[in-house]
Amino acid sequence: MADLDPLAITAIMFASMLVLMAMGAPLAWALTISGVGSAYMLWGPGGLDLLVSSTFSAMDNFLLVALPLFIFMGLVLQRSGITDDLFGLIHKLMGGVSGGLGVGTVIICALIAAMAGVSGAATVSLGIIALPAMLKRGYDKRLVTGTIMAGGALGFLIPPSVLMIIYAFLSRDSVGKLFAAGLMPGLMLAGIYMVYILIRCRLNPDLGPPTPVDERYSGIEKLKALRHLIAPGLLITAVLGCIIGGVTSPSEASAIGAFGALLIAALHGRLNWDLLRYVMLTTTKLMGMLMWITIAAVFFSKIYVGLGAGMIVGELIEDFDVAPIWVIIAMLATYFLLGMFLDDFAIVFITVPLFVPIVRELGYDTTWFAVLFILSMQSAYLTPPFGYNLFYMRSVAPKEITIVDIYWSAIPFVLLQLFGLALVVAFPQIALWLPSVLFN
Repeated sequence: MADLDPLAITAIMFASMLVLMAMGAPLAWALTISGVGSAYMLWGPGGLDLLVSSTFSAMDNFLLVALPLFIFMGLVLQRSGITDDLFGLIHKLMGGVSGGLGVGTVIICALIAAMAGVSGAATVSLGIIALPAMLKRGYDKRLVTGTIMAGGALGFLIPPSVLMIIYAFLSRDSVGKLFAAGLMPGLMLAGIYMVYILIRCRLNPDLGPPTPVDERYSGIEKLKALRHLIAPGLLITAVLGCIIGGVTSPSEASAIGAFGALLIAALHGRLNWDLLRYVMLTTTKLMGMLMWITIAAVFFSKIYVGLGAGMIVGELIEDFDVAPIWVIIAMLATYFLLGMFLDDFAIVFITVPLFVPIVRELGYDTTWFAVLFILSMQSAYLTPPFGYNLFYMRSVAPKEITIVDIYWSAIPFVLLQLFGLALVVAFPQIALWLPSVLFN
């Protein structure tokens, strides 16, 4: 084993994994097969013991309890009717402003992100509810679809983010710190979207015409509509307050969130056997997929790290005298490219065990890098040809909106996301200020 070249080992392991995935093998099987083959060649039959120890170490983590409960919470809220109420609220409050419904859609996406923790929930829900309503009111179809897809991707960044929990599990960072670090960049990005929509609609009012005067609501009706913010506000405060405030662990807060989601569904009269059956089956399917990937990824990364192959990048930096910030930018570019072809869970499991030790070696804060990773995933989710939010939108958009329209609608928001990413790279305190205040 001493004569083995870490660069050659890296090439073999990753090439075999990518070949298997190109042949249609699921990620979990691609990681397991390439890992088993590498372990057997390196250490013989005894190398397979690593698979057993990896399984136990992957499952022996209380943090993973939060995953099914946050997924359960998001699915319950998605079917509880809360999105309908929120869009009705935004229509009453902001319908009279040019582009107001677009701005309101971003706000709803941020609220859903803070309740659901996943990206697809807001994109699908608002694609069904808000998209037809805004098209009916004369909004530009590309502006509307781009707004919903970009707003839906905020679920990656605004806590409680399921992707952040998986990242924290792999990197051994504090979930509470990651949640706190994601909050300000998430709100910043939502603000960038809203400013962009207002400017475009101010320059060209036909893109987002205001509601006719005779369809606008009185001040009393607007005040009454604010009651729809009570349940979401209480749930968000309870879950995030418990985690960031250190009252409970993320796993315990996820149980509070799941119970709160059931309570909201009951208050909306939607809590029935059909809802519970759908939510429990879907949660079980998603968790089954994630657990297999988790076991395989831990096994794969242990072989890779155990060989010392993680030193490759450090040696290359020294050999070529590359500035550390360019290494970070290269990693972000890698995330952006991978996101065009792989989903977020595949990318986090493949790259985090490899990249995070390098980030630490370079002397950067891994909490800051986690936010950069999530921002990159947001951009990747909107990037043609295979950005996932593009296909979520295609699944719910009416026939008059073509896939070409969806692709073009995403481009301005991808550029805005890259602008937000550049700001966090240039000014790390955007991400690090809140964790430093709360956890120091």
